Amino acid sequence: MVPSKLHALFCLCSCLALVHPFDWQDLDPVPHIKSSAWVNKIQALMAAASFGRTKIPRGNGSYSVGCTDLMFNYTDKGTFLRMYYPSQGDDLLDTLWIPNKEYFQGLSKFLGTHWLMGKILSLLFGSRTTPANWNAPLRTGEKYPLIIFSHGLGAFRTIYSAIGIDLASHGFIVAAVEHRDGSASATYYFKDESAAEIGNKSWLYLKTVKQEDEEIPVRNEQVRQRAKECSQALNLILDIDCGRRVKNVLDLEFDLEQLKDSIDRNKTAVIGHSFGGATVIQALSTDQRFRCGIALDAWMLPVGDEVYSRIPQPLFFINSERFQYPANIIKMKKCYLPGKERKMITVRGSVHQNFVDFTFATGRIIGYILTLKGDIDSNVAIDLINKASLAFLQKHLELHKDFDQWDSLVEGEDENLIPGTNIDTTKQHVTLQNSTGIEKQTLD
Repeated sequence: MVPSKLHALFCLCSCLALVHPFDWQDLDPVPHIKSSAWVNKIQALMAAASFGRTKIPRGNGSYSVGCTDLMFNYTDKGTFLRMYYPSQGDDLLDTLWIPNKEYFQGLSKFLGTHWLMGKILSLLFGSRTTPANWNAPLRTGEKYPLIIFSHGLGAFRTIYSAIGIDLASHGFIVAAVEHRDGSASATYYFKDESAAEIGNKSWLYLKTVKQEDEEIPVRNEQVRQRAKECSQALNLILDIDCGRRVKNVLDLEFDLEQLKDSIDRNKTAVIGHSFGGATVIQALSTDQRFRCGIALDAWMLPVGDEVYSRIPQPLFFINSERFQYPANIIKMKKCYLPGKERKMITVRGSVHQNFVDFTFATGRIIGYILTLKGDIDSNVAIDLINKASLAFLQKHLELHKDFDQWDSLVEGEDENLIPGTNIDTTKQHVTLQNSTGIEKQTLD
């Protein structure tokens, strides 16, 4: 989930008021076609949003990182993902972060804002890149563990690159799935082969839940589909690893045959953020090929009660300090089974968006106002998240690396970490929270 609707990341209208007051008519190019005033105002907004901004970080590992997009089967039932991987060389163009204007329109719809907000978002972020080499050749001669990554509600495949790139720089292949269950702010497919050949995209936007009473069954149905999409992505990549010839519908320069014999097939895991964290739990319960899972600030509402007893694999919860609430933590603790590995830590001073690239996309002031940044430095937070994840993966995928140097982080042993949770779950009344961030009081 992209919580509290990105906490209005993207109520950038209000940010405009901080820079230069305006109304929506100011952005109408028809009556003002001869005037550049509205352009100047947006440029001022861009400058304000960028002040103190940091770049999406490069991976800290020893491997160069490549990136490509893969779509198998042009229909909306197919698999669509962004893949990060160890690459040869480091001299190609960086990857465009958000590659289509429709994603910005989807974010605008998700936030419930005026359609012109999509235009503003595109101006602000449309040219940003992420530090991975686009379509670089795979570094061959080695078998890599495989991570399937699941995004949050209102998100999409490209906006967790700080995590994907770091894992790839440490020798993982990371497949960030773009879900077609209606939880992505936007995604696309092709109606037929001829549409695919000419690149005529059909767009799917976020499915809204109109009635609060519908929230749980709708989200449960979605999380089941999401888990199937994760398993489907795993199937396809493992098939390619075995030499099956498949076509990338997107027809990019990346040669899929490079992936043959490149996957360490017994070392696969699933990671996800928010709604993706719920997807991790669902996927572990249905697909034993995932050796372990990491749920990043998981939103537990979509998970059915029958799932908790069906997860034998090790599971690691990494939470932010300011997103979690009692009902959510209680559901996490239902996953704790006798004799099964469960770990939980909380990053001090962090917010839900510390797991998402948007924490790096805006400047300090606006990022803090819109809860895209917490009290902790965004680079420190993502570094702790990634290192703790690597240590957990080494142990449970039986990797022969040096990630065990960060084992203490898995136990929460750092001044910026809390072992377990900061949330008190002993009270009789707890808070349930739906995807809109609206809270209600109820008995657990």
